Amino acid sequence: MISIKSQYEVELMRKANQIVKDALNLIEDNIKEGMTTAALDKLAHDYIVKCDAYPSFLGYNGFPASICTSINEQVVHGIPSDKRVIKEGDIVSVDCGSIYKGYNGDAARTFMIGKVSEEKAKLVEVTKQSFFEGVKILKEGVRLGDLGNTIQSYAESFGYGVVRSLVGHGIGRDMHEDPEVPNYGRAGHGMRLRKNMTIAIEPMINIGTYDVRMLDDGWTIVTADGSPSAHYENTVLIKEDGVEILSL
Repeated sequence: MISIKSQYEVELMRKANQIVKDALNLIEDNIKEGMTTAALDKLAHDYIVKCDAYPSFLGYNGFPASICTSINEQVVHGIPSDKRVIKEGDIVSVDCGSIYKGYNGDAARTFMIGKVSEEKAKLVEVTKQSFFEGVKILKEGVRLGDLGNTIQSYAESFGYGVVRSLVGHGIGRDMHEDPEVPNYGRAGHGMRLRKNMTIAIEPMINIGTYDVRMLDDGWTIVTADGSPSAHYENTVLIKEDGVEILSL
């Protein structure tokens, strides 16, 4: 069921997403070689709680941490650990969510640690820009297939693989609501977006194949060919003549 948000609900989502944005900025300011991913998790957790919110990932379907930390070939859902040390040249995707007064915020960034390869740097930039290419066409009445096709076409023009088995989503009272928001699709197909819908758009782009697999921990998704992957996400509000990016 598609949820159309009231102005009151939109205000709460603005706050939830501001908390996520600030948590990710805090991580960006502190992430460095030699840190553990568990240290990043504590940083985000403590900040979100300080804001009178709750880390929406913590306990979600049994997930054991407050953020997801996915490094290099890890696409999404990496579990923070005091045994995983961040290294020079890594790219680290951090997915973060908060619940504020019953409403969710959700966003993700991929951070580059020290001097990374040109190959990885380009992937991170293209992944981020593919989100903004998609956002350019959005307004009330645009079809989801047009959004997905725009993101896919841009990413594939660089020879990258657009992950198919994981997609964006509606968001509001629940972290994952209808509709599904794929990063691929056929132009002119799919449901039409409506004013005051809120959706999380999150391109997950691989240097190699779009195929992925799950590790034995039951959470971490990695590229099937071991190539690097990047992730960029924001929660957006659909408006009559465009969008408002709530987590930016």
